[in-house]
Amino acid sequence: MTFCATCLLGLEGLVANELRRHDIENVRAENGRVLFDGDFSACARANICSRYAERIHILVTEFNAKSFEDLFLGVNKIDWSRYIDVDEAFPVKGSSINSKLNSIPACQKIIKKAIVENLKKKYSTDWFEETGAVHQIQFLIIKDKVSIMIDTSGAGLHKRGYRENANAAPIRETLAAAMVDLAHVRKNHIVCDPMCGSGTVVIEAAMKALNIMPGVNREFAMEKWRQSDSEIWAQERARAKSLENTDCTFKAYGYDIDVDALTIAKENAEKAGVSDRITFEIRDVNDFNMDEEYLCVVTNPPYGERLLDVKEAERLYKIMGKRFVKREHYSYTIISPDDDFEKCFGRVADKRRKLYNGMLKCNVYMYYK
Repeated sequence: MTFCATCLLGLEGLVANELRRHDIENVRAENGRVLFDGDFSACARANICSRYAERIHILVTEFNAKSFEDLFLGVNKIDWSRYIDVDEAFPVKGSSINSKLNSIPACQKIIKKAIVENLKKKYSTDWFEETGAVHQIQFLIIKDKVSIMIDTSGAGLHKRGYRENANAAPIRETLAAAMVDLAHVRKNHIVCDPMCGSGTVVIEAAMKALNIMPGVNREFAMEKWRQSDSEIWAQERARAKSLENTDCTFKAYGYDIDVDALTIAKENAEKAGVSDRITFEIRDVNDFNMDEEYLCVVTNPPYGERLLDVKEAERLYKIMGKRFVKREHYSYTIISPDDDFEKCFGRVADKRRKLYNGMLKCNVYMYYK
């Protein structure tokens, strides 16, 4: 089968590279998604091991459609009994961009009808209870090209299972993991987030350093399907556990001025299994000063659209510029949507990377020279 790993814009290369590292075949990156080939084992592996993807879909079919008849015929010709049992649920949702078929509710109805008519013939029934396992049908129409997919993940892959609680506007786990990757965090590094909130960045850094697979302790929608073999999932989880490496010197520090946020951060680190690697303390970024010989700072400071007004956020950037001094063996990786960040910070970044936090365009600014 062909699978589709969806991701935040700008993370396609990271997703593709991690899939290749896990021996997944025929990986090719496109805008907002990465395609790969394989069987249910490959699908299970991608769900369990991907730090940066949002969901793993089965890419059932792709075709061009400029009319509802085209859409119906393209969906109806698939053998849906290969995927959906007679009692299983198959809700439909999706989106359309720059296409003649731009009514989402109408597209949903046509796709649902096409699948129902197909399954009627296969199962010789006129009624489907849809009380069993869920096969979420996802469609995407871009410039009249239709992609029909089935979600295998269920809850988004950013939901690792450790963050039931969070402070206001936390960074998504997949984006935090991407920042950690861009900062080149390794198993012997010391990482600090001086505005850590509920701890997502330092927890993702610890999980990467210890090679803890992000989905090893959660469940996925596909596990409930009749086609899914529980032994495959057991094997892939065992493989993921075997890759963990606790024999390393990694440690991290998470600082914040919010006592409640730090309490949540400690709980999250405990659930993630990395609490022994992270020290959380109340500390203001105004007082940031570290005596480590080597340090990697990775942070998601509050900004105008998120928690602070723009002027207050830019005042914070100036403080960071003064406290995050140039120093040998120190690096700073900071995400912000503010185009004036470098001006406020006081230094031009050695490297920057454009990413999207949902629909919000951001830059990751990297200082390491």
